[in-house]
Amino acid sequence: MSLVRLNSEQSRQLGQTRAVIGESIRQAGGAIPFDRYMELALYAPGAGYYVNGARKFGRQGDFVTAPETSSLFSRCLANQCAEVLAQTGGDILEFGAGSGIMAADILARLQELDSLPGRYQIMELSAELRQRQRETLAARVPDLLARVEWLDRLPGAGWRGMVLGNELLDAMPVSRFRREADGWAESFIEGDVEAFRESWRPPAPGLERALGALEGRLGAFEAGYTSEINLRLGAWMRAVTAFLGRGAILLIDYGYPERAYYHPERDQGTLICHFQHRAHDDFLLLPGLQDLTANVDFSALAQAGVEAGLELGGYTTQAQFLLGCGLDALLSDIGVAQGERYLREVQAAKQLILPGAMGERFQVMAFTCGIDPSLRGFSSRDMRETL
Repeated sequence: MSLVRLNSEQSRQLGQTRAVIGESIRQAGGAIPFDRYMELALYAPGAGYYVNGARKFGRQGDFVTAPETSSLFSRCLANQCAEVLAQTGGDILEFGAGSGIMAADILARLQELDSLPGRYQIMELSAELRQRQRETLAARVPDLLARVEWLDRLPGAGWRGMVLGNELLDAMPVSRFRREADGWAESFIEGDVEAFRESWRPPAPGLERALGALEGRLGAFEAGYTSEINLRLGAWMRAVTAFLGRGAILLIDYGYPERAYYHPERDQGTLICHFQHRAHDDFLLLPGLQDLTANVDFSALAQAGVEAGLELGGYTTQAQFLLGCGLDALLSDIGVAQGERYLREVQAAKQLILPGAMGERFQVMAFTCGIDPSLRGFSSRDMRETL
């Protein structure tokens, strides 16, 4: 990315995050694995990207998510939530609620359907985002704010309802690897606050085993092939399964099934950074100021969920999921008679479902526990055979 000019507050934040990472490198003896670097860059208390108070979502932030694009997205999700809540009762739990706009629009639609949850719970690390979420909800659904609860820890066992994660897993730290002629190498970050750099070292045993299994399924990688793998999915899925008594988990993110993720032509991986609506691949440039994400391997996600004891409820594109959840009917309810609003919503719907926009780039996966696994969002098309 071309030269970036920072204001004084951004410079302060950048220096703070670099200092935290530099100290971690020093304590580790000169280098930390990439997943630890990514974890600190995104989540270091008071310094990481998602917890430092900088504006992230919307046109004044670094990127625009589907809920920010149109309320139609969240209203479709609410239709799916209503189906699950009809079977389970209970609550909704959203991980990482961003600006709070998705929660507000889901609650508004569920109120229309007379299907409100007992509580709308939010797991959010950032104090700044919690406050912004509260302000959004107070402005958009003031009569429903009392139903919203921010959690500091996961619920206890026996919880019932719907778990939501929109663009959640792409920000989970990943391990970065490279295939060498004589084996595997793992990415480490070394240096000090003045200059971080990447180096390649022998991989940790767990990573080496995972890469050996991957190559066993897909065939040998060419020397120099570089990508990433998420070794934390299993632990996260087990943690969610531990509290889910009856209900469903719905996860929406950009990514691919395993064979597409590790396609020979995708030989530099999927890591991407976002800063002020510009995308680039220099993950060392602005730690703490830029978003850093990796695509989701949906085959690995499906395996992690099933191994945790859940039933795979479906896998499809965002476009097909939204259509299955009644996007067409929601547009019809607005009606052409509303003129400019209808035209705006049609344009927004195109962004959500067209292949060249979000429609196929984003994928949706559901897991169920103790309920009918036939969810309406996967009624148009189910792609589990591609996993």
